[in-house]
Amino acid sequence: MKRTLRLITILIVNFLSVFLIHGQYEYPFQNPELPAEERIDNLLSLMTLDEKVVCLSTDASVPRLGVKGTRHVEGLHGLAQGGPSNWGSRNPTATTIFPQAYGLGETWDRESIKRVAELEGFETRFLFQNENYKRGGLVVRAPNADLGRDPRWGRTEECYGEDPFLAAELTVSFVKGLQGDHPRYWRTASLMKHFLANSNENGRDSSSSDFDERLWREYYSYPFFKGVTKGGSRAYMAAYNSYNGIPCTVHPMLKNITVNEWGQDGIICTDGGAFTMLVSRHKYYPDLYKAAAACLQAGINQFLDRYVEGVYGALANGYVSEADLDSVLRGNFRVMIKLGMLDPPEMVPYNAIGVADTAAPWWSEKHRKAALEVTQKSIVLLKNENKTLPLNSKKIKSIAVIGPRADEVLLDWYSGTPPYTVSPLEGITKKAGEKIKINYAKSNAGDSAVNIARDADVVIVVVGNHPTCNGAGWAECPTPSFGREAVDRKSLTLEQEELVKQVYAVNKNTIMVLISNFPYAINWSQENIPAILHMANNSQELGNALADVLFGDYNPGGRLNQTWPSSMEQLPEMMDYNIRNRRTYMYFTEKPLYAFGYGLSYSTFDYSGMKVNTSNIKTEGTIDVSVKISNTGKYAGDEVVQLYVNHLDSKVQRPNIELKGFERVFLDRGETKTVQLTLLLEDLAYWDVEKHQFIVEKDTVNIMLGASSKDIKLQQSVSIMR
Repeated sequence: MKRTLRLITILIVNFLSVFLIHGQYEYPFQNPELPAEERIDNLLSLMTLDEKVVCLSTDASVPRLGVKGTRHVEGLHGLAQGGPSNWGSRNPTATTIFPQAYGLGETWDRESIKRVAELEGFETRFLFQNENYKRGGLVVRAPNADLGRDPRWGRTEECYGEDPFLAAELTVSFVKGLQGDHPRYWRTASLMKHFLANSNENGRDSSSSDFDERLWREYYSYPFFKGVTKGGSRAYMAAYNSYNGIPCTVHPMLKNITVNEWGQDGIICTDGGAFTMLVSRHKYYPDLYKAAAACLQAGINQFLDRYVEGVYGALANGYVSEADLDSVLRGNFRVMIKLGMLDPPEMVPYNAIGVADTAAPWWSEKHRKAALEVTQKSIVLLKNENKTLPLNSKKIKSIAVIGPRADEVLLDWYSGTPPYTVSPLEGITKKAGEKIKINYAKSNAGDSAVNIARDADVVIVVVGNHPTCNGAGWAECPTPSFGREAVDRKSLTLEQEELVKQVYAVNKNTIMVLISNFPYAINWSQENIPAILHMANNSQELGNALADVLFGDYNPGGRLNQTWPSSMEQLPEMMDYNIRNRRTYMYFTEKPLYAFGYGLSYSTFDYSGMKVNTSNIKTEGTIDVSVKISNTGKYAGDEVVQLYVNHLDSKVQRPNIELKGFERVFLDRGETKTVQLTLLLEDLAYWDVEKHQFIVEKDTVNIMLGASSKDIKLQQSVSIMR
């Protein structure tokens, strides 16, 4: 009897608790205690067909049911709410602007990339939630996980470089930074772009990127794969181009691989206008009805295009059903649940951003300092003959600052509006102080540049490309070596190198600062100019970071993330996507101007005591590699330890050399550190086209440690037994 009463009591308590929980919500989808899929089932059951069609846009809102969605924002290197393209469609608002993604890639620093994304995510939430703004959205179109297979690509600035391992590691860091580390909720949602093999601009709306299954798995898709499986991204944008003749917007790979294999269960959106291009440019479908049906069947659930007529036409003709809409819309609502959009506000920790603390974050010391630090880390020292750098301010009385990039900070098409900018001239002037005279000339018009250079103790000439091609119209870029979205580069020759020659002719103590989105074939400068620095455009702290490096307050440690060829003739045809044809450092057969991974320091570093431990291969699937790094120079600084492999006994064609590990390490003068690197066994696998899976084969692998792909210090071979 007592047992029966106890059971009845338990049942009553459980019933009451369930009743109380459900009773405070009008609809089950509002109940955060229910499984996500049950909540989505309920929400879809309550929606009308018209509401479902509306939710195929970038704003999955259902006002009748109290569901407020969130739009997309751009954020490759800081939240874009302004800038040259006027993102946000209102008056611009300031946000912290970091170096272009290309510059972020040159840091080779996972933690710095993650910190940049964290701050960007914070500002995104702030603008979305703060009463004074209420703008933007929480789905951030970043990072760009495409690979820079060719330096002529007009959007090279958006990528992390040419190597899949480096790009994947930095992609994962950026995704994690945007989304945060809360176990239940995301700060913002990371939407990677552009899937897949989108690295030509000319003809991109109808061109096809063609290559085999192995390159698909091992190279082009790898950063996206890691972004989903390791980073946790659940959103990406399909590319304009085709892959092997099928437009990426409707390619079976979207569903068959990213969804069914990788577990991508969130947003898959078109690129802007890509839906209508299926008919108008690719000419892949006879009308928009069939194009819309194909998009939905492929897994597209958000259109960045005029899609409504096409979707209704597909429904009316029976090409798709309402159930097909339900199937794809689930992904949109899964992302909304992760963002806390369907939950009580008090449950979502990120909902306090911009509400509890209303001070504009982009003016804070924390955000300013982060912009400065990552910009410092991105600067690459390409040449430093006779220790020209750093400058000794005590021995200098005058500096000539020359060049078209010297007194400006240029913003690209995906930039926001920074709260302030510091140009190279401003940074150098501030750092030089009152005891050093600074003269400036933008060009050599009227011999102005050579006149001030002739009498200066030091000449700093600042050159480089303009990210929006000097404000030219869309798809226009009059300067051959410039590039941007919709325009590939026609030349690798720096037109402004003529100015460098003119200045050098009157003053051999010339330092060249190249601010660019991509590599240049600066052969003459490399041969003649004593010191050369490279950095990317856009950072609000560009001038301060540059001045810190020039005067030795920061020791440059950036490394190149792309091979810099010495001429256009070293490159295959632009549309040859088979990288085995002499593309990237992995297959490059000629001598480059600068190698992948290259970068100098004001200090020197010694490598010793390499150890390779294979005892964890079977249990952990890892090879543990360690090396002692000693700072043997006079300056504290960073060394980027790079781990490469090549396969000595592989049965299939492998790259000549592949990056499989790296670590950026700070060492004080005279300091020695043991650097630990973990080589994953899975990273030694190749894609077996018959078994359609990654295979780690019986092999002998040469493990190499060095300062670049062409500067290997130590190496050791190990046997892989399978």
